[in-house]
Amino acid sequence: MKKIILATVGSMLLGTPAFAADMAARTYTKAPAIAASVYNWGGFYLGINGGGGSAHTCWDVTNNAGLPVAPPLAEGCHNATGGTVGGQIGYRWQATNWVFGLEAQGNWADFKGSNANQFAVIGGTSFFNDNTKVDAFGLFTGQIGYAWNNVLLYAKGGAAVVHDKYSLTFTPTGAALVGGIAAGQTLSTGSETRWGGAVGAGLEFGFAPNWSVAVEYDHLFMGRRDIAQNVVPFVGPSSTHRIGQDIDVGTVRVNYTFGGPVIAKY
Repeated sequence: MKKIILATVGSMLLGTPAFAADMAARTYTKAPAIAASVYNWGGFYLGINGGGGSAHTCWDVTNNAGLPVAPPLAEGCHNATGGTVGGQIGYRWQATNWVFGLEAQGNWADFKGSNANQFAVIGGTSFFNDNTKVDAFGLFTGQIGYAWNNVLLYAKGGAAVVHDKYSLTFTPTGAALVGGIAAGQTLSTGSETRWGGAVGAGLEFGFAPNWSVAVEYDHLFMGRRDIAQNVVPFVGPSSTHRIGQDIDVGTVRVNYTFGGPVIAKY
């Protein structure tokens, strides 16, 4: 019996390598790829903005008290500066790292400035001030940008519209009343809605799901227009001024994008 057991065990031991060799090799399974989060700039967005601006404005008189002035005579230039706040709405498409978009923006503004009128100078002293106020502007632009994940650098361009108010005020030196006109009295006023072009650039950062913050600079080319100023009653006849304007605006913007802000990339 002992011999039979030993013989059986021996045959099993001798057959083990052959049995192991006959077993199929275990299939290697590759570990699943880890998905990386990539910020998605596509979709509708809505936001607010605030900042400041400066409107560089130059006046030339073309008609004084009903009499043509040819060629027009320079009255001087000034910068109308102040703050602005508004909102924007737009839509963006993203193709790999490239981002394209359309946007409409509307802002209230309080850009004010003036200069001593260089046309009405008597004895080396100007008796009038040219005053400009920009109280609103809008932008309708297209965008193109390049994204590094949640950082977007973009340029924009399109149309701009501005609402301006103008006035001519009496500012005698050392006199409270001259010829029945009080110091500081408004002599004539005018206003207009002016269309022009706009270019700009911005840098935007996605800081949370759906939320982003940006800094943006825009330059508005508003051209030159002839503006008739209505005379305040009992002061005198009207005048016409050729007014040229360019506006620089810097804003901080916060946007909320509707839709998923990230996509998986393997």
